[in-house]
Amino acid sequence: MTHASPTLSAIVITRNEGHNLHECLQSMHGLVDEIIVVDSQSTDNTVAIAQQHGAKVSQPADWPGFGLQKNRALDLATCDWVLSIDADERVTPDLCAEIKRVLQAGDADVAYKLPRLSSYCGKFIQHAGWQPDYVLRLFKRGEARFSDDLVHERVVTSQNVVALQNHLLHFSYLDFSQVLSKVDAYSSASARQAYARGKRSSVAGALGHGAWAFFRTYVIRAGFLDGAHGLALSISNAETSYYKYLKLWHMQQAQEAAAK
Repeated sequence: MTHASPTLSAIVITRNEGHNLHECLQSMHGLVDEIIVVDSQSTDNTVAIAQQHGAKVSQPADWPGFGLQKNRALDLATCDWVLSIDADERVTPDLCAEIKRVLQAGDADVAYKLPRLSSYCGKFIQHAGWQPDYVLRLFKRGEARFSDDLVHERVVTSQNVVALQNHLLHFSYLDFSQVLSKVDAYSSASARQAYARGKRSSVAGALGHGAWAFFRTYVIRAGFLDGAHGLALSISNAETSYYKYLKLWHMQQAQEAAAK
């Protein structure tokens, strides 16, 4: 008697990812049995691309943050296993083959973390805290959830976590315009999350956090070994940290003014 092969759902959350989504979904062709896309009111061709790939698309009206949005996608999945992937990521052929092998092995008590190789404005970064970069993305449905963080969400599971060998490719920053927009978006979300958790800041504190982020990325994590791209990445990390704490300080000022 032969057992049916385990099935795999891919879950993706999107907003205006038309420039990324086709290559992301194409990279999983022949690997996944269903694709779930939860879209945050895109105004480009994201939904059309998802539908061309046979994805089941949901478009909730609100944006609850990254963690809760990914849980919405997870709740729509119906297969045995789940692969969480971002629109700017690609499954390599070697990783695809490895995932098929581990699913066939049938170890339901294991979740898998994938080694991710990230590109910054055209260069894959080997240092600066970006390598090694393991992300927990493959798990049995019903055995894991996402944390409810607004940003920098993580998969929470009680299962044993095993590392795969082949890389997930991450095209995180295509150009410096995208760097600037992500610095703004991530610093805002991080500031809101920090404020909700009771953290407070000052202008001097923002400067200190920014300086420490640069030193940690460029010196401690050897970003200098990635050349000019490592320097640029260290600066953008510093900017993200600086603006996070500056925005946090500004929230405090607004709250104090409103209380008067």
